[in-house]
Amino acid sequence: MIYIFIIAVFVLLPVFNSQAQDENLKLDTIQVNFSKKNIKDPRKATILSAILPGAGQVYNGKAWKVPLIYGGFAANIYFIEFNNRRYQLFINALKAFDINQNDPDRAFPNLNRDGLVRNVNFWRRNRDLNYFLFIGIYALNIVDANVDAHLSAFDVSEDLTFRFEPVYESLSAGGGNLIGLSLKINF
Repeated sequence: MIYIFIIAVFVLLPVFNSQAQDENLKLDTIQVNFSKKNIKDPRKATILSAILPGAGQVYNGKAWKVPLIYGGFAANIYFIEFNNRRYQLFINALKAFDINQNDPDRAFPNLNRDGLVRNVNFWRRNRDLNYFLFIGIYALNIVDANVDAHLSAFDVSEDLTFRFEPVYESLSAGGGNLIGLSLKINF
């Protein structure tokens, strides 16, 4: 008998709840203002960033990101050039070693052929990884402009906040205390 009552409550509760909600919807109205002034076109931002890195960020109103993008490009170009210089230095030393390994005036006289080959491979691999990093920075620039344009329609005013607050409650049934953390959302 108790099981039938519990099932009836769970079956009929949503029906009564939905009727109450329908009545509340008739009484309460929410006005939503869709203004197009701050909404950015993601396609346009993506194309701008693909043509000129940082242009999509300027279009989105986030010009402060442009120095970060170009700083990343500049640092990456420096490391590509640095690793390439080291690679060329060791490849020339390896060629000189192969021509005359007993020459006392050759570069890196304390390295044997295996050491020179390891250094050549190390600096070439670092240079090549920096090329991939360059492509990654370029792609990240495009993705950032696209995502930022998509998120331009979201309300990020000061009224929307999450707060964590400590909670302390006394439990009357068990006689114990409850200590925890609550999440409060303000709309």
